[in-house]
Amino acid sequence: MPLASPIGSGLGLLNPYGVRTIKHRLKVPVVVDAGVGTASDACVTMEQGVDGILMNTALAAARDPVAMAHAMRLAVEAGRVAYLAGRMPKREVAVPSSPLEGMLD
Repeated sequence: MPLASPIGSGLGLLNPYGVRTIKHRLKVPVVVDAGVGTASDACVTMEQGVDGILMNTALAAARDPVAMAHAMRLAVEAGRVAYLAGRMPKREVAVPSSPLEGMLD
């Protein structure tokens, strides 16, 4: 269980490369533990290909723990689906994706 960031910090995923490396090298489920503070952190963490997230403080310390738990569920699901869908390649230059054929002059 790698940490996203220090336990109880809510800093989010500080080293996505490290988590991806752990996941790619192991043949067992990888569950990220600690540091996930909000739904966007959960989504980005799941996008690394991990199998799950263990969380406590993000829910317990939220102003509305029930609403935060719901947001986390949606984010975990979205991150997993995004990982499985496969993101587009990152590029350092603009590459238009709209076709040029059929455009008016």
